[in-house]
Amino acid sequence: MIAQRTARLTTLVAIPAALALSAAVPAAAHSSESGAHTYQVDLAQLNKSGAHGTAMLTVDGTRLTVKITASGLVPGQPHAQHIHGSTDGHDFHCPDASADKNHDGIVTTAEGMPAYGDINISLTTKGDTSKASGLAVDRMPVAKKDGTLSYERTITVSQAVADHIKDLHVVQHGIDPNGNGKYDFGKGKSELDPKLPEEATAPTDCGMVMGAAVGSMPVGGVETGSGSTAGIEAPGLLVGGGAAVAGAAVLGAACLRTRRPAAGRR
Repeated sequence: MIAQRTARLTTLVAIPAALALSAAVPAAAHSSESGAHTYQVDLAQLNKSGAHGTAMLTVDGTRLTVKITASGLVPGQPHAQHIHGSTDGHDFHCPDASADKNHDGIVTTAEGMPAYGDINISLTTKGDTSKASGLAVDRMPVAKKDGTLSYERTITVSQAVADHIKDLHVVQHGIDPNGNGKYDFGKGKSELDPKLPEEATAPTDCGMVMGAAVGSMPVGGVETGSGSTAGIEAPGLLVGGGAAVAGAAVLGAACLRTRRPAAGRR
């Protein structure tokens, strides 16, 4: 008799748990497919710039909201900023000092690109956000007098970007190695446009989505296959389910409490 009662109780507990789990699976899938997801990016300095900050990337379908707060930037100067990386399987990440191939103390845009990949999205304040606007500094945010910068914009992105947002990362540009508070030619000309100073286009900070794996260097170049900087020249740059499981467990425990007094009276 005891064995039979135990079997019946086990069955009673298992049934609500199974029902709760079966109900939870579609709900969890629906939430994952249609709900907004936010990812944090901690921006760390490059080129000993002293710049740092945080970017929050919120994906809701193909709508991407980007919020950036940064400090330690060149005051009063425009800072080009982008989402770099690949949506087709290449593995990119933020560069380190070893990317400085000519050992001049500066990781330039061209030197950093094999590590962080080509421009995927230009984080302009208005208008176009494609690679073509990579250095459209008249539409890039300008740092305040104290070197801080705040940026927020919601844009429509491709499904590939929405699906691979964790594989992408944020890079801001513009450094001041001689500390004179402006972009000048102290570090030579930019490889993007000889009319521009290197200081204006060199990366100042970079960050990957928290929790994203840092893998090996990609094989075959950047996402475009060539690493070309064409299209980002800027002649005007110097112009200023667990809840369902828990519920099943509680429901099962309640069944046990209901049955035990009856068993004791027998």
